Amino acid sequence: MRKACSLLAQGGLLLALQGMGCRGQTSEEPPALLVRNMWSQPRYNAQSYSHFFPDHRTMRTPVEGTISREQEVDDPEVLRGRLEDDSGYVLAIPTAVMERLGGSEKAVKVGQDRFARYCTPCHGINGEGDGIIVSRGLNKPPSFREERLRHAPDGQLYATISHGVRTMPEYGSKLTVSQRWAVVHYVRALQLSLASTDKGEHQP
Repeated sequence: MRKACSLLAQGGLLLALQGMGCRGQTSEEPPALLVRNMWSQPRYNAQSYSHFFPDHRTMRTPVEGTISREQEVDDPEVLRGRLEDDSGYVLAIPTAVMERLGGSEKAVKVGQDRFARYCTPCHGINGEGDGIIVSRGLNKPPSFREERLRHAPDGQLYATISHGVRTMPEYGSKLTVSQRWAVVHYVRALQLSLASTDKGEHQP
């Protein structure tokens, strides 16, 4: 009995070694599939010829007017933050965006949440430019108190969030269109708060 078990163990070891020895080798034969599941199914390979569609293209063009889920809207001013004729930035957050966000109050909440996640490490909780990166020796971003930021068009802030500027990275790949506009709306709320603080400090 002991001898039989030993032989079985040796046989199993040889099979395992044989299987390991086959790793990395190429073969023209199709793989041996014990459980085929959906391995074999009617489908088209990418860029292949189609006998079904009239234009014989497997890769289908989206229906005219289709908007991707990430894009949300098909409005260049909303997407880019610039006027359609490219003469300047959009002055205020588009009404359609505010409606999509559910109004000013909800937009502030969305903007506050995204600002806390992505912006506070550099700009600080209150937008003073005193985030944690400053304490670690990196460049201090400007405070939202600055006149040029207070009077900058909303579209310019949106474009900066989308594409970045100087040492600030882009966040267009991390935030949706509506979320970027919501951050702009929250930044405006922060600026109002900072302005009221300034007035309080200067009162006799």
